[in-house]
Amino acid sequence: MGESLSDRFQLEGLAFDWYQDVQGARAALRERDYALVISDIRLRDGRGDELFESLRAAGVAMPPWLFITGHGSVDRAVDLLKQGAADYITKPFDLDSLVDRLRQYLQVPVPAAYAERLGVSPVMRHIASLLPRLAQQGTSILITGESGVGKEVVARELHALSGNAAGPFVAVNCGGLTETLLEAELFGHEKGAFTGALRTRPGVFEQAHGGTLFLDEIGDMPPLMQVKLLRVLQDREVIRVGGARSIPVDFRLICATHRDLRAEVTEGRFREDLFYRIHVVHLRIPPLRERRDDILWLAQRFLAEACARGGESVKKLTVAGEQALLTSAWPGNVRELRNAIDRACVMSAGDHLVPETLFDDGGTALPAERPQVRGADLYDYLRACEREHIQTALAEHGGRIAATADALGISRKNLWERMKRLGMDAVE
Repeated sequence: MGESLSDRFQLEGLAFDWYQDVQGARAALRERDYALVISDIRLRDGRGDELFESLRAAGVAMPPWLFITGHGSVDRAVDLLKQGAADYITKPFDLDSLVDRLRQYLQVPVPAAYAERLGVSPVMRHIASLLPRLAQQGTSILITGESGVGKEVVARELHALSGNAAGPFVAVNCGGLTETLLEAELFGHEKGAFTGALRTRPGVFEQAHGGTLFLDEIGDMPPLMQVKLLRVLQDREVIRVGGARSIPVDFRLICATHRDLRAEVTEGRFREDLFYRIHVVHLRIPPLRERRDDILWLAQRFLAEACARGGESVKKLTVAGEQALLTSAWPGNVRELRNAIDRACVMSAGDHLVPETLFDDGGTALPAERPQVRGADLYDYLRACEREHIQTALAEHGGRIAATADALGISRKNLWERMKRLGMDAVE
């Protein structure tokens, strides 16, 4: 494996040292500065995980560590992540994927202030860390994710960071217009081109000249328009509807969709050549239910914005309100969360937001009925709430301890200890 990696790293132009034993690696890590360490767990004269732990204990300055492991050692690799390792990859793995992951770690670090512009969850911090580099490359980018996850927010961040930031950011929803209207919107039209065309109007291709064009829901674009879009991307010029003159255009293209475009290509609903034209770089924005660390962070931002718009003092979420937000499924994602906060600010007479004002239907978005503990003091009540919340999380994850602990934001050991203290079995 080391020989294969060495050959590939040379082709990629990556400078590296290859050590096959713990002793040589330990000496090199003490004497030289590395940007990244890739280590197998089992080595010729020892173990890579023990080397990692011993160097950390000795206070040695540690670069990011990426462990290579077999499926049987995945649990050990996860433990190493909790101790500060950067990542792990399981055998067998694709070399292209490994190189992509390495380049993510070898880029210039992003200031912490920027890393939290999109969220505080690991996945959104990672996406934020990629944007400065992607913004400077100028390649076409495809952003995918469910409706309401914030695809346009990411597109606007890319534009703000790019060399086209001085130019306009122009957005159009390809799924919200008929084919005729979409063509006029994209290409513009000359005066008199059709009934109602009382004046010449440049299309969004022209409007985005020198800036960024964001085509939202490109997966809903009609087949004929896909052909015309591909031609514009190839020739970098447009002809308005009813016109004859070619107009040069230059813009950064960012596309977004909630659809699986690879499946759409397979089914013949999306052109393969256009797919590869727009799919130079792919960013997937996870739904809010997969990044619950962001819920309260986003809620606080939306709450401050809503109060500022209304000229009110900043309101606060109650503990029950926070719990309601954290346990909601959020099928509408970030957009639904923003609407919930705006609704609560309007409906709340006081300065504290409770679940009843956050959700207007009292349905699945609300947490389960609070546990009733007769004659309970605060300690017993909180204990009952904790037990119920863990039971719900276990049920949602099929009783799997690792998945439940991850969803709750605690370690497996912490979850076991809490369950033991609450008198719970793993099968509850």
